Amino acid sequence: MAAIARPSHVLDHLHRHREELVGLCEQLVSIESPSDDPGATRLVLERLIPEFDGLGYRCRLSRPNNSGGYLYARPRHYPKGARVQLILGHADTVWPIGTLATRPWTVDGRTAHGPGIFDMKAGLVQIVFALRAIRDLGFEPPATPLVFINSDEEIGSRESKRAIGRLSRIAARAFVCEPGLGPHGSLKTARKGIGRYTVTVHGRAAHAGLDPEGGASAILELSSVIQQLFALNDRERDITVNVGTIKGGIQPNVIAPRSQAVVDVRVLNQTDADHVDEAIRAIAPVTDGTTIKVVGAIGRPPMEKTPRNASLFERARRLGRDLGMDLGEVTAGGGSDGNTTSQHTATLDGLGVIGDGAHAPSEHIDITNLVPRTALLAALLLEPLGEPKSVGS
Repeated sequence: MAAIARPSHVLDHLHRHREELVGLCEQLVSIESPSDDPGATRLVLERLIPEFDGLGYRCRLSRPNNSGGYLYARPRHYPKGARVQLILGHADTVWPIGTLATRPWTVDGRTAHGPGIFDMKAGLVQIVFALRAIRDLGFEPPATPLVFINSDEEIGSRESKRAIGRLSRIAARAFVCEPGLGPHGSLKTARKGIGRYTVTVHGRAAHAGLDPEGGASAILELSSVIQQLFALNDRERDITVNVGTIKGGIQPNVIAPRSQAVVDVRVLNQTDADHVDEAIRAIAPVTDGTTIKVVGAIGRPPMEKTPRNASLFERARRLGRDLGMDLGEVTAGGGSDGNTTSQHTATLDGLGVIGDGAHAPSEHIDITNLVPRTALLAALLLEPLGEPKSVGS
């Protein structure tokens, strides 16, 4: 007979292993893993294999391409046709090789510093120890936990997105161990969708002094395009459209034959995503002799606050109270792989640690919260499931 799962039992057990959690955090931070270095990110995935192997999981590393690939881990033995639940994390960071030389792993009282500790290597540690606690205490989750850790999340999950989509379609729910938001580690029940567009203007070159009428300035046209793009910002609907970079021209005395702008788009829902996408593609040239080409899309769809996401948060809030935490919920402006899973299944994001300084030199975590947040993940994995998910739900 399976043991009765209580959050307090998980918390007490994990407190006894606190130093091991912190130790694995240090080991993972000490493996520098920028997204643009496939070999480096793969070292983190390889370091995690023995952890999951010891839990009775079969691990598969995908073939690396432009990233270090991904690690997919599932129990070696579980009933055929059993329901599953998905746990997500990423091994890549924004920090280049060599960052540890100036910002090494350090612990100062209750604060641990190091590149990637907050976003999100401590979250990877939570996954390992939540599953370990469930095993050690003899608990049986209502759905088999599957683990997916990629190495290209910080650059849009271009290679791993399809695999994440496949898994989330069969999962009863998904838990994303990105860090919590704010000083109290609020959970993320919604995230903005993110789009990236490149707008290229083609004109006609001519000598600026000898034949000004013979040219068609791509820079002049781009200035009009930029005004139209910024006009798409809508504070009430929380739509943001930002031209982040521009380039163009040959020399000051040449009418520019080409110019280009790269645009970032953030939206809260799919309706607004469709609206902005159509508006960008509909921009027409106003300068004679110029043409416009738009390439791009909303690459990460919005993670909307669906009823199933809200229901999952209410369960987390109840479990949090049992663990001495008062959990809040937020909508995040940044994206994650939760944007993908939420299209197909109930998703709760931000289950990682409490800290601050994501993508900043001040990056750190509060290690006193590492154990309770890990216990919360374990307790969620042990929560009973709702009704079976139907196709398109």
